[in-house]
Parts: sequence; structure tokens; C-alpha cells
Amino acid sequence: MVIAIRSLQFASHGTLDQHGFARNRFWAVDEDPPPFPTNTLNKAFVDLILKPSEEDTKIWPHSFEYRLRIALGPGGDLMLTSRIRNTNSDGKPFSFTFAYHTYFSVSDISEVRVEGLETVDKIYLSTPTKIAIIDHEKKRTFVLRKDGLPDAVVWNPWDKKAKAMADFGDDEYKHMLCVEAAAVEKAVTLKPGEEWKGRLELSAVPSSYCSGQLDPQRVLQGS
Repeated sequence: MVIAIRSLQFASHGTLDQHGFARNRFWAVDEDPPPFPTNTLNKAFVDLILKPSEEDTKIWPHSFEYRLRIALGPGGDLMLTSRIRNTNSDGKPFSFTFAYHTYFSVSDISEVRVEGLETVDKIYLSTPTKIAIIDHEKKRTFVLRKDGLPDAVVWNPWDKKAKAMADFGDDEYKHMLCVEAAAVEKAVTLKPGEEWKGRLELSAVPSSYCSGQLDPQRVLQGS
């Protein structure tokens, strides 16, 4: 699984270059992060901090602090928690869109179903808080649990787009699927001092899908 951050702007939904600039910046490690909530003390975690540089303020004239907490549970569950705070001193609000760009390795794209969503290369609005990616051949299901991220994006370049991409193998589309938890339809607006939080938890569970034996609702409910 590969993760990138399409934050401060999703795709071309804004005035910045495609997908914004946060994904292309160096982040700092917070050596003294705030404590974790009590119910997640068993998770190992690291906090990364992103603040605007002088070059950033030339293309997006706002001051902010973006804290990304990456936590790993003992069972392999991965939790990503993003907090973005408006630190403008001029009293101005700012708005942004956001997505976690999560790529999943799959056996064969033709043997994969995204429970509750219909097809590839599409934006879904007001989606459920839980989404399941069911890989029939590998008998494995990825479960995405999200909070503060009402939308979802499903993407696979398929054969023609894959051949046109310089950094993508012609047949690599067969073994990947991108499902993104996102805030796309309505941009998030923060006044100075306000903070937004978006969280995504990813886990993999075994499944025995065969001729309808797997009930996706039971997977989503944790049964």
C-alpha cells in the first residue's frame, strides 16, 4: 500500500497546481508531540509537521500548521490523522480541499469490488464512514474507516491511460486500485485559530469470498 497526501487542494479543485503543494514538501518530525488519546496508547506513532515556506506563501498567501500523525497498531492497522490550523495573523480565513491518496495492491483489478461504490475514476459524495475493498482472488478485504472526510474517490487509469503515463507500466493498472477518503464537494473553511481534523484508519482482514459467501456488511460492521 502506498500513501500520498493530496492536501490543501484536491486535483484541480482550486487555484494551485494539480493536487496542491503539501505532497511535494519536506516535513519536520515533532520530537515532543502531544499525548495520544487513552484508547490508543498501544499504537506506535510519529507526528510530522508542515508549515509554509516563503516560496509557499507566494503561491498560497496564508499561514497554517499541518500536523499529520501516523500511527501503527499491534495488529497492523494504520491510522492517519490530519490536523490543519489557520495561523494567519491578518484575520483572514482560508479554504482548502483534501484527500488521502491511498494506493492498494490487488491481485487483479477485474477480481476486485469496492463495496458501496460502483466503478473506477469517479468522485463519490457523502459516502459511508466505512468502505470495503474486496479482493476475491487474494481472499483479502481492505477496510477503510474515515472521519471528517465525507467524500471518496476511486481511481484506476485502465489500459489506455496507463500506456500514456511515463511513470506507469502498461500493465500495472491490473494490480492496483486507488481509493481516497476526501473532502471535495465542499471546501473546508477555517478562520484564524480554527482547526480541522480528518482521520483515516486502514486495516486488512481475511475474507472467503466465493460465489457470494462473503457478506460485505458483516465485514464493514467488524463481524
